[in-house]
Amino acid sequence: MKFMKLGSRPDTFYTTEAVRSVSSEVSSDLIVQVKGSRYMLHKFPLLSKCLRLQRLCAENLESQQQIVQLPDFPGGVEAFELCAKFCYGITITLSAYNIVSARCAAEYLQMTEDVEKGNLIYKLEVFFNSCILQGWKDSVVTLQSTKAYPLWSEDLGMTSRCIEAIASKILANPSKMCLSHSYSRRGRDDISCNGSESQRQKPATKGWWAEDIAELGIDLYWRTMIAIKSGGKVPSNLVGDALRIYAARWLPNISKYISVDNEVESEPEMDSIKEVTSKHRLLLESIVSLLPAEKGSVSSGFLSKLLKAANILKASSASKNELARRIGIQLDEAAVSDLLIPSLSYTSNMLYDVDVAMTILEQFMLQGQSPPTSPPRAKRDFERRRSRSAENIDFEFQESRRSSSASHSSKLKVAKLVDGYLQEIARDVNVPLSKFTAIASALPEFARVDHDDLYKAIDIYLKGHPELNKSDRKRLCRILDCRKLSVEACMHAAQNEMLPLRVVVQVLFFEQARAAMAGGQVTDLPSNIKALLATHNDHSSRPAASFSNNGMTPADDQWSVSGAKSPKSKLSTLKMKLAEDDDLDENYQDGIGKSSRVKAFCMLPNRPKRMLSKLWPSNRSTSEKN
Repeated sequence: MKFMKLGSRPDTFYTTEAVRSVSSEVSSDLIVQVKGSRYMLHKFPLLSKCLRLQRLCAENLESQQQIVQLPDFPGGVEAFELCAKFCYGITITLSAYNIVSARCAAEYLQMTEDVEKGNLIYKLEVFFNSCILQGWKDSVVTLQSTKAYPLWSEDLGMTSRCIEAIASKILANPSKMCLSHSYSRRGRDDISCNGSESQRQKPATKGWWAEDIAELGIDLYWRTMIAIKSGGKVPSNLVGDALRIYAARWLPNISKYISVDNEVESEPEMDSIKEVTSKHRLLLESIVSLLPAEKGSVSSGFLSKLLKAANILKASSASKNELARRIGIQLDEAAVSDLLIPSLSYTSNMLYDVDVAMTILEQFMLQGQSPPTSPPRAKRDFERRRSRSAENIDFEFQESRRSSSASHSSKLKVAKLVDGYLQEIARDVNVPLSKFTAIASALPEFARVDHDDLYKAIDIYLKGHPELNKSDRKRLCRILDCRKLSVEACMHAAQNEMLPLRVVVQVLFFEQARAAMAGGQVTDLPSNIKALLATHNDHSSRPAASFSNNGMTPADDQWSVSGAKSPKSKLSTLKMKLAEDDDLDENYQDGIGKSSRVKAFCMLPNRPKRMLSKLWPSNRSTSEKN
């Protein structure tokens, strides 16, 4: 911190409770009143340097001891005493903490060069430009102090000059310590003013400036960040880190605002909370406006926290849409918790805002079209003799394929993310079927390598919504592809009494057909069945997934093969459903009719049929067997 002392005489101000005077043999002839304090002073030293006091005293020459009132004096009594001491030649000390108030006070008293050469305004400007603006800490502290005198600081250009000085120092070397950094924060060692580091100085960390300017109010911080971004030299990830640090500094735990209307009864307390909420809303919207445009400059988790805060603080629709768009751009980097945005709608009563999750997913799908299938693998056998032009063409082809592969890979990640999200919202009884199926079917078919996680979400939804009729259950299960279920999932689906009969028959048919083909038991299947199974042969060879409940379903609902063999199995429900004529008359989703499915099933050898018969209760009556 830099200091400057002006004057040579010792401090001879004498202070009482409300009256201050200067020790002198000459009686005072001027009384100055500043914010409740009275000063017994002399006209000659003050009027010789203060043009405003000259004019005020010239207006009233009747009384020998004049009284001057300065009710709107900027800086208060401290700033006035500093100016008065300068007029008397008393030593004063200037620093970054009082330079703004002293400059505003000197401007108010009009202590210019026209009144006297070397007046206070001139000396303050020299100290401000040559010393304050050259130091990092001094610039930040001075900028903070300008918020106490916003209009004066703006008119005098002190605010803008501090912002420019801070931005120039950051732009000079945004990822390393600045030579003017002269104080310690959170364990960092000091750097002296001449730029030489102390022996204990630790290596600088990237974005060192972010914590320092995070102490600024939102208005000054916003202007400073705009100046930093406009320079174009600070990497976007450093800007994103700075915004994250600032949000952590000023945005508290805003979940307390969710139930403000219900918990607060007194009107003054309600007004106070609304005022604080309004400030936080302005802060959040300002942070959103400063987010870098580059993808990945801020994490999906940080964007999700901002979106959750925006919902709670009832931020503008523009801010919420912008956050949703940015999360959608990098949705493949998000986690399930990032999509669980609390819903504050009093009409839907849903736990989470499903609409904003759908918006995020739509934004992700707008990023570009991926190939309908995974990119083809590169051939291993290449011609050894190729021309240089052929090599260049092959390189361009490989680059194009790598880009498509990245897009394809991101959709595979998002599919896993969406299935996990569906499992979370499926427990909410207020989530309508239309929204659930819309999110589940938003991704292309190739994005899901298997449908085990999707089936688990459907199973949770069916258990959480037992009031669904048969038509709704069929509509829900249309998004499920039984050919992409593992063995464990198929066994669980076969005994799931909540599933429509059509889905259960599909599961049993495809599983038995795959088992028969894998064991070489079937040599001649209808062409339409072969075509169906051929497209999913790769799924039949993958290992069965683990379907532990993980706290998501009760222990007796775990997906295991042993559950199908239990005597308490619910497979009798399937047998009863076979008598429903309306279900048997329906066609399957993939276009193959019931009759062709049944005929194809009948062509299976006896061993697969016996495997299927094990799923049925053994104590069937003779009439039932017939």
